[in-house]
This record gives sequence, C-alpha cells and structure tokens, in this order.
Amino acid sequence: MSFIDKVEIVVKAGKGGDGKLSFRREKFISKGGPDGGDGGDGGDIVLEASTNQNTLSKFRFIKEIKAEDGQNGDRNRRHGKRGANLVVKVPVGTIVTDKDNIVLADLAKDGQIETIAKGGTGGFGNAHFVSSTRQAPNFAEKGEMGEELKLLFELKLIADVGLVGLPNAGKSTLLSVMSNARPEIANYPFTTLVPNLGVVKIDEESSIVIADIPGLIEGASEGKGLGHQFLKHVERTKVIVHLIDIYNDDLAKTYSVVRNELKAYSTKLAKAKEVVVLNKVDGLDEDIIELKKDELRAVVPKNTPILQISAQAKMNLNELKYSLAKLLNSYKQAKAKEEPEDLIPVVKLNSTADAFKVIKIEEGYLVTGDRIERFAKRTDFTNWEARKRLMTIMKKLGVLHDLRRIGFDGEQNVYFGKDRRTVMKPEDEQ
Repeated sequence: MSFIDKVEIVVKAGKGGDGKLSFRREKFISKGGPDGGDGGDGGDIVLEASTNQNTLSKFRFIKEIKAEDGQNGDRNRRHGKRGANLVVKVPVGTIVTDKDNIVLADLAKDGQIETIAKGGTGGFGNAHFVSSTRQAPNFAEKGEMGEELKLLFELKLIADVGLVGLPNAGKSTLLSVMSNARPEIANYPFTTLVPNLGVVKIDEESSIVIADIPGLIEGASEGKGLGHQFLKHVERTKVIVHLIDIYNDDLAKTYSVVRNELKAYSTKLAKAKEVVVLNKVDGLDEDIIELKKDELRAVVPKNTPILQISAQAKMNLNELKYSLAKLLNSYKQAKAKEEPEDLIPVVKLNSTADAFKVIKIEEGYLVTGDRIERFAKRTDFTNWEARKRLMTIMKKLGVLHDLRRIGFDGEQNVYFGKDRRTVMKPEDEQ
C-alpha cells in the first residue's frame, strides 16, 4: 500500500429534506386541515481517528465524500427520515484544514470523533405553521443545503519517540530488533522511503511507540533528499533518538547536520528531549568508543545522554529502552504539573447567528448573516405566503428597518448571502 500523507478532498454534508405542503383530504371530511410533515435533516460528515489506519492512501482516488440527504416530508404529518451520518475513519494524527488554512480538526487520539461538515436542516411542512391567527398556512419550507467544503487532510504520525539520523545509520535495523515493526532493510541510502511505526514493550503494563523517519541529509529542511517530506512526522514526538554510525569520519559534523535540519524545520523540535546513540560499536575497543563519545560531547548539549549500542548484534538495547522509558516518564510528570498539552489550535467560531449586515450594491441590496440567510434559503419564492413570512421575519430581526434606512423602498432586488443566489424581487412583496 502506498504511503500518502496529504490529500485534498471535497466533503458534502447531506441536504435537508423539503417540508410538505399538504391538506388533509378524506372522504366525508370537507375541510381537512394542513397536514404536511417536516423534512428530515441531512447527514453530517464525521471523522474518526483510528490506530488501524496508517495512511491516507484510500483517499487517493476518492476526491469527494458525501453524506446522505434527508427525506422530504409527506402528507398526514409524516416527517422525512434523517439522512445517515457518514463516518470516515482516518489515521491518528490527521489534521484537517480548510482553503484558508484554518485548522478545523486535529485528530490526535484513537477513537476521537469530529464533525467537519453539518447536514442541512429539514424544512418545516405547512402543519408546523398552524396557529390561532394562521389556521390554513399554504406554504412549506425548503430543506437547507448541507455544508460543502474543500479540505486538506494531512497526516502527522503520533509517536512517543522519533528515530532520526543520516542514511545508513541503522535506524530500520534498530526499529526491527526493538519492536514489532518489519521495515525494509538493505545496505544502501534511503532504504526507508516512508515512516515506519513500531511498538516497544517496556514491561507487562507499558510500551512506547517509535517512529523511524527516513534519512535526513544536509538541506533536508529546504527540500533536499527524502527527509524533508517526513520531518513533520517527528514534530509531535516527545523524545528524539539521534542514531549515529560510529564509523563515520566526523561524528561532530554528522550530529550537527541532522541537528541543524531539525532546528531549521521547527524550533519546537530543537527543544525536544534527546538521546544520542552510537550504533555498530560491537568489535570496537572501549577506549576508541570513549574517544568517539568525547568527540561528540563537544557539540551535544549538556546533560544529553550518549549511549552505545549495536542494533545488528542486539547489544545494550535494554539500556536504551529503559533510558527512553525514563525520559518519557519525566516528560509526562512535568506535563502533569502544567496545563494540558496543547494540540494544534482548532478554531472554534463564536455564535453570531443573529448578526447581519445590509449594504447597497449595483444590483440592489445585499443582506448577509447566518440566521437571515438560512431563512431566505428555506423560503419558496414562488409562494406568496412564504415570501410574506420572510418579510415578517426580516421585520422582527431589524433587517427591513436597516434596508429602509439606506434607501430600500420595495422597488429593488434584495440578495441574500455573498454568493447572491437567493434573491427577493420587487414583485415578491406584493
């Protein structure tokens, strides 16, 4: 299966069903009352984070997902059935942004559910509008359209530990011997073409998740090599394991290259807890290993552990495993004393449903505002009583007052919404 970590997709929530315009017609009943039922609401588009998903590849050839429409109302006050919500499973770590790059959802936990597109509300049937002063309403509402959005799904893997290093440092081998992962392993650069996740068991009750990030090279943060495509997958890791091949000629430069790329990509990454690990030490004298460590200590931040292992020979792996567990535990304890860990900020708009704005335009007048636009879209402009009801609503909300204040006299078109698709013409007031 291909690894896909970014897709553009159009989501369409279901349309609300139309209300029914109907009057009771039965034998021996000469004047049956209004009995039109309400339309059902349209289905929502819902995303669910799942650890069983590890790529967005299923969306590669699916450019649109659509929820079910609500059914229309019927006679005898029968309401239309609500459209079913469409629940779409995505990998844990999926971030959803709109065309303005505003984050709508950050699915960072397994089982997390977020509604990203709301279905349209069903229209009321004429039976809904019966009152002491309106005993035979001869109109019904249209159902609202569901939300339609063009979104970007982007995957940022969630792991406790990010495994980084230059190509051929031995990351894939280390991941394979420490965890349940089975990455491709070979003796050439860029063996790992996609991030790999592995679960490392610490004891009977705890484990850690390690992400093997494809090899970084100098200039990766600027788009060179493969690593630039996957740097984002290490952003959320709590601890970074910097794996270095001890046989590299200049260990200080080897360390600095990757470190600089992480820093250039994200200042947050530069501050993450780090463990430096020298790999392939089997067969080397301890004196040589200590000299190599001294070479690194000149550039490695103070108090950063420098460990020595051999992934191939499975040497000192328990020491590394327990060192990572200790760092993660201290991280969690520190966070517990602070505010809950921030996820990527998700914009939550304040309710301004009753707010509206009216302006003079060349074609007439333009009215915008959530609530009044919804009423206009639900109005059947071919029905005089429906148009009359809209005018009453505009009067109650103050829209009509503001229109008249800037020159409206009933002889101009009134458009609703920035798209100007809904329009009330002068004859609609008659």
